[in-house]
Amino acid sequence: MPFRFPAALFLLWLCAVSAVAQSAPSTRNLMPVPTSVRWGSGSLSWKLLLKPELQGPLDADLTAAVLRTLVRLHRNAGSGIAPAGAVPLQIRYGSIGKPENNDEERYSLRVTPTGVLIDAPTSLGVLRALATLEQLPQPEGRHSVLPEVDIQDQPRFAWRGLLIDASRHFMPVSVIKRNLDAMAAVKLNVFHWHLSDDQGFRVESKALPRLHEVSGQHYTQQQVRDVLRYAAARGIRVLPEFDVPSHTIAWMAAYPQLASNDSIYGVYQSWRTSNMAIDPTKESTYELLDTLFAEMTALFPDPYFHIGGDENDGRQWRKSPRIMQFAREKGYLKADGKTLDKHALQTYFNRRVLTIVTKYNKKMVGWDEILGPGLPQNAVIQSWRGKKGLYDAAKAGNPAILSSGYYLDLYLTAASSYATDPLPADAPLTPEQQKLILGGEATMWAEFADSVIIDSRIWPRAAAVAERLWSARTVTDVPDMYRRLAAVSGQLEGLGMQHRKAPAKLLQQMAGPDPAALAPLRTLADVLEPVKEYKRHFQGFTYTPQTPLTRLVDAAPAESDGARQFGWHVDSLLAARPTKTAALPRTAATRARLKDLREQLTLWQTNDTRLQPLLTTSAPLTEYAPLSTQLRLLATLGLERLTQLERGTAPSAAWLAAAKKQLEAAKAPAGQTELAVVAGFGKLLQ
Repeated sequence: MPFRFPAALFLLWLCAVSAVAQSAPSTRNLMPVPTSVRWGSGSLSWKLLLKPELQGPLDADLTAAVLRTLVRLHRNAGSGIAPAGAVPLQIRYGSIGKPENNDEERYSLRVTPTGVLIDAPTSLGVLRALATLEQLPQPEGRHSVLPEVDIQDQPRFAWRGLLIDASRHFMPVSVIKRNLDAMAAVKLNVFHWHLSDDQGFRVESKALPRLHEVSGQHYTQQQVRDVLRYAAARGIRVLPEFDVPSHTIAWMAAYPQLASNDSIYGVYQSWRTSNMAIDPTKESTYELLDTLFAEMTALFPDPYFHIGGDENDGRQWRKSPRIMQFAREKGYLKADGKTLDKHALQTYFNRRVLTIVTKYNKKMVGWDEILGPGLPQNAVIQSWRGKKGLYDAAKAGNPAILSSGYYLDLYLTAASSYATDPLPADAPLTPEQQKLILGGEATMWAEFADSVIIDSRIWPRAAAVAERLWSARTVTDVPDMYRRLAAVSGQLEGLGMQHRKAPAKLLQQMAGPDPAALAPLRTLADVLEPVKEYKRHFQGFTYTPQTPLTRLVDAAPAESDGARQFGWHVDSLLAARPTKTAALPRTAATRARLKDLREQLTLWQTNDTRLQPLLTTSAPLTEYAPLSTQLRLLATLGLERLTQLERGTAPSAAWLAAAKKQLEAAKAPAGQTELAVVAGFGKLLQ
């Protein structure tokens, strides 16, 4: 039987009926792009009361989700709207979906001037439809409208995840929950919770309490259950990871008998990859793992259980006479009869761990290092070192997920991740092997992300990964992706994400009490980015887990919107020339582009002078002075080049040589950041 919410809870009013602009992009602000979208010419009036009617099994979580959606829509609708009637929000679904069961997420969503209809096989599909519904409102005067539309949608991949590292920097439950809200908004459905590493074991273990006691900050089992409930209510699975045999110094600090030698360890206080690994030859190792995994598999309901398995170089195993003797007895030596075959020994370890995981009715997941001869086909491979690992896994008959190309902590651009398809048209796999590609995960390793700034390191770029994993392979329009990403960024801020506010607060703290200092500092920060990939580990500043992440590099955007937009403006201006040597055409559009670029370049040219008082008096900011100077020098050259382009004057050889030299100088990083506008200037100063 249908059931209805009390009408008093949902006085959700919609503004006046009006035609939706036909010139709007077909994707509007939808992200991920649905499978099929057909826009109508009308819209739903916000003057009508939207009354939910749910037809399906009673589900308290779904009821709460509908309430959240309506509250958000109401909050964003505008002010001063009086109700003038009622229309239905009809929601029909066949069963209560469980994210851990991989139930269907397909849905249809129809908005007409007379109401909204959501149809889905399961409640999971309804949750995905509600996420789409929240992205539909379009501005109309002082209010917004729901445009008329017919959407048919389903995910391309079933596994669409986000890994958050809570070991290197502990992430409070509030941080986890708001990121779950953001995941739900862009239809990510797997939260990969990295809970142990050299720097800490972050879950209460009642069976082996020393694990969490020596690590300090951790989640109680009650907090874990709270997160599990919160995630499930949003249609998100939670995949726990307990990394073995490497990344286990925190384990050895608690239980020294796990170590491959007789040393005594403390919790690791460095970001450098250690070569420590637990002893795979002792039966006591597997007894302890059995005890722990029995407890943790009971705590986490997901059918998958991640055992890590990455970055074991075998060095400590090779140094242990006991382990080498075991390897000789088992035949785990290379052809010379002397050298340890690390992969063979780790495969032995993996098989023993797989037996334990299987004993507790879980499917084992591991990083691509665990793939090798003898690994059973029911182990899932997570490929982080390249697509080769993904394809090798599928060819071996193992299910696989991709993370290579989705490492958010490496400061990859959204466009770069967007171009990384787990299963491109030319993938070297048979149709049967392609079925083993489950999807992918964005990863946020936390060496340089604490609970304050982590949102800015994940969002909004993770939404581009979400679209790549949900939408069709043919959805590849990068400028349109960035246009929609900006809209999603605002939506996420409305959900409570701190990706904009936290960096702004850091800049305010750096600027100090002088109100005149903040604007020029922000101008510089907006065109900086942290150095890419792993370079931050090797640029003269030593980090530990206790190092405050409060420098300008921590406030700089992971990807500079200003730098990207500058590059696009330069491209647009240069494309207006009939030939490369011709003057710019004297059109209104060209004059507008020139005006915008001149204003931007003038701001950058004068910013260094305005910023100097702060750079010379604030010790933490002094290291960034060279970048401020380089920005000024580039902007000066840019203004000269605009004049040349406007007049059709070719730059002299000497000018071009000076510009080239300046561009090279501007590429030098400082304070572990780099000027993100150098590429745009490289196109302009030709």
